[in-house]
Amino acid sequence: MKRRIATLLLIAVMAITTGCGANAETGGAVPPPTAQTQGGGPREGLDGTKFTETRHITVEVFDRANDGGSKPEDNFYTNYIQEGMLRDHNVEVTFVTVPRWTEIEELNNLLAAGTAPDICLTYSYPTVQTYANMGAVIDLAPYVDECKDILPNLWDLLGERNIYWDKDPKTGSIYAIEALLASLARVNTFVREDWLKTLDIPEPTTLDEFHNMLTAFRDNAETLLGADADKLVPFSISYDVGWRAETLIVSFVPDSITDKTRYIYGFDDRRLLYPNYKEGVKVLNEWYNEGLIWKDFALYGSGDTTEENMMKAGYIGAYSHNIDNAYRNGEDSIDANLKRNIGPEAGFIAVDPFPNDVGKYKKYVSPPIDRKVFFPATNEEPVASLLYLDWISSYDNRIFLQYGEEGVTHETQADGSFKTIAASGDKIMNSPNNIDYVMTLNGHKLKDQALTFKTLAQGYAGVDSRYIELAYEVALTDIVPGISVNVGVIEAENGIDTSLAKKRDTFLNQSIVASTADFDRVYDEGMSDYLASGGQAIIDERAGKWSEFFGDAEMLP
Repeated sequence: MKRRIATLLLIAVMAITTGCGANAETGGAVPPPTAQTQGGGPREGLDGTKFTETRHITVEVFDRANDGGSKPEDNFYTNYIQEGMLRDHNVEVTFVTVPRWTEIEELNNLLAAGTAPDICLTYSYPTVQTYANMGAVIDLAPYVDECKDILPNLWDLLGERNIYWDKDPKTGSIYAIEALLASLARVNTFVREDWLKTLDIPEPTTLDEFHNMLTAFRDNAETLLGADADKLVPFSISYDVGWRAETLIVSFVPDSITDKTRYIYGFDDRRLLYPNYKEGVKVLNEWYNEGLIWKDFALYGSGDTTEENMMKAGYIGAYSHNIDNAYRNGEDSIDANLKRNIGPEAGFIAVDPFPNDVGKYKKYVSPPIDRKVFFPATNEEPVASLLYLDWISSYDNRIFLQYGEEGVTHETQADGSFKTIAASGDKIMNSPNNIDYVMTLNGHKLKDQALTFKTLAQGYAGVDSRYIELAYEVALTDIVPGISVNVGVIEAENGIDTSLAKKRDTFLNQSIVASTADFDRVYDEGMSDYLASGGQAIIDERAGKWSEFFGDAEMLP
């Protein structure tokens, strides 16, 4: 059986490298294994949730090559899991390392050799789908449904939404379970709280108030920076306009946007094709020409520290970036540098100044999905493997794995929240909150949101927790998560996402730095090129798929 599967897997790898997704001999996909072909039925050998005879499974874990870290396959936390699985389910667990930064290549090799771990995870669903098309991945649908009663923790954590996220609309097959992305917060807008106090300006809550604040920063440069007045930048963005200025731009998207529109035009993760996007970019063009935006924002690419150094020096009044950008990196954070360089009152605070046409502060965020967990067809213990996922999904087990031992790697506060303690030796976590072991969850998810926020807030050394709590509160206000529209593969998207993203970034930058009179021409020419380079083909194929599955409906059922 394993030799046959290994042969099929080798064919699958060859298919990936040649761009072909069908069996080389038959021209069609190999039928996926079913519950009936995996050892006589899902519950064979189980007494409740414990096997009468010891079962053995292997589990993938990322090797992040951390200096000073522990062995990812053999440490305090792997021992905890192994002891618990043997005690609770009579299942022996062996961990198999896969290099984090070359995970796809390594998985290809392991799958081709028929030696892939029984439980695999990846951030790439196309990888899973390619192997599934070759019959090299187990269809989990019969297992998750028939064994639902013995998987209460998995179902409670993920729910139907994540378990069924990748369910094929025609066959009902499920080749991967989507882990839960606990925090959907993306981007915040930060302003210098001390500058607001100096100029007696309230925190802005509308676009006009934000614009007036930037104008006040520009016009009072000497008051704010003295001899360095010429270095003042009212508002900063980067070459990645679609990410950094997202909350401003999408505030122009009509509140009435439909699921149909979001799906057909939503393949660009910067929302480029959403209605009225251009109007948001036009505002940035106007502000740039008023001297309110960093004039060199488009010149510095990913990894350059010029802008960050300007923030740390105290020259920037407002900027948009990742939810906690001002507070990350401990003593080298923007916040810590401002307090050292300028004084204890200096610092950024998150604000929410961009309401949409009905007054909501909508943020279009990622879907609540993360890594894709799948079982190769060489897995002869799918039920034991699902019990593993259930075990790590239980509240007590995942809390221990995420925070470790009381008094050693965390302290429980009076309000029930956790404050982390720097670990050493075997109790070092090789990934943030042991994300690599808690593979069904990415992020903090405690008993309630308030407790989660308080725990998050205590993970930033030297930062007043109120700033962190506020940052998450703002970033999560009126969020609109991504939707699951399962209509099969969109062929037009294959291989062009990187080139389209570069075209997008280029013409957005050019549009913002153009003269006000030239804005429409520059923007429209850039968009036309984007569409002609593959964007329109994706739109057309997505529109056809929507019509095929949902007809004239504007919203998902």
